[in-house]
Amino acid sequence: MDNKTKKTVYLDYAATSPMYPEAAAEMYRMLKDEYGNPSAVYDSATHAREAINEARRTIAKTLNTEMDTIFFTSGGTESDNWALIGTAEAALRAGKGNHIVTSSIEHPAVLKTCRYLEQRGFRITYLPVDKEGFIDLAQLKRAIDSETVLVSIMAANNEIGTIEPIREAAELAHQKGSLFHTDAVQAYLHIPIDVKQDGIDMLSASGHKFGGPKGTGFLYIRRNLEIDSLIHGGSQERNHRAGTENTAGITAMAKAAAIAHSRMDEDERRISSLKSYMLGKLMRLPEIPELNGISIELNGTPDVIKRLPGNLNICFRGINGESILILLDMAGIAASAGSACSSGATDPSYVLTGIGLSKKDAESSVRFTLGRDTTEEDINYTLKHVEDILKRLKK
Repeated sequence: MDNKTKKTVYLDYAATSPMYPEAAAEMYRMLKDEYGNPSAVYDSATHAREAINEARRTIAKTLNTEMDTIFFTSGGTESDNWALIGTAEAALRAGKGNHIVTSSIEHPAVLKTCRYLEQRGFRITYLPVDKEGFIDLAQLKRAIDSETVLVSIMAANNEIGTIEPIREAAELAHQKGSLFHTDAVQAYLHIPIDVKQDGIDMLSASGHKFGGPKGTGFLYIRRNLEIDSLIHGGSQERNHRAGTENTAGITAMAKAAAIAHSRMDEDERRISSLKSYMLGKLMRLPEIPELNGISIELNGTPDVIKRLPGNLNICFRGINGESILILLDMAGIAASAGSACSSGATDPSYVLTGIGLSKKDAESSVRFTLGRDTTEEDINYTLKHVEDILKRLKK
């Protein structure tokens, strides 16, 4: 392609999002001017400590909770590990039980932590999902027994965008005396979440998914809930999570959270509209004479209410997805085959095979995720190149 006509289109917001300029400015300001250690007693340390507390208040407001329920971490993976291992260890010490229920399409941060706990002697039940990616609530109810200490179900899937019925799942867990955790890394600040109304005991989130910096995140832990620490050392985070606080990252994440929360409804409507426009155009590509015979299908639920606003996971049946991605990249378009944390894996997506796709169809799938800066011009540019790429690969 002529570089003069090449533009850059970013359609991988599920992998990461660009920082809000205001968040980047806040991070720089803290690095430059407020470098004191929050645990010290002098004036600059006090400023840093106050900034962290204000960030905690900001995050708490977005979830309708109290500031002392927010614990800052290095990201979603640490938060997931802490929620699962911390709960399991506390339950083991108290003799409460050794069973955890989760779904088969959770992020690797949950699934691999569960496998680690299996090696420690815990029983794990991995619930299957239907063809749209939803857990079966009746099956969940049957899976919870007297030894179940935790149910962990993601708020929304990172590959297919399916929004799980977490409020109902939490209610079922509580009926049996179990705790409920949700990995909300993909959902937080993209769809409304109220930890009190939804009955959530623990929630994981990651800053770089909503315009904050990488290496930041938090774990919400309901008041009066005691789980074991994952990282030991100093007395930071009220003796729950040791290590000098990442003041600049925390305050930048909170700045991004405040902005994303204020524009969430507006962004959701605009992004959903663009997604529907793109999906409609993609589904009509087989009507083009040169593309007759190509089958294009949406992976996951077609219900826009139960799918993340910006998620499109498309199966271009019979066409190699990796080839599509390479050619899209040559045109300046960033998309993906699925989870960024599984990049480089040789096996097809376990999420796509988990909803019933064959290995070949899973390998023919491409994930487009739209975000706050996506425009109709970006979508039209992408659609034109997808059409050209399919014609080329069909030959």
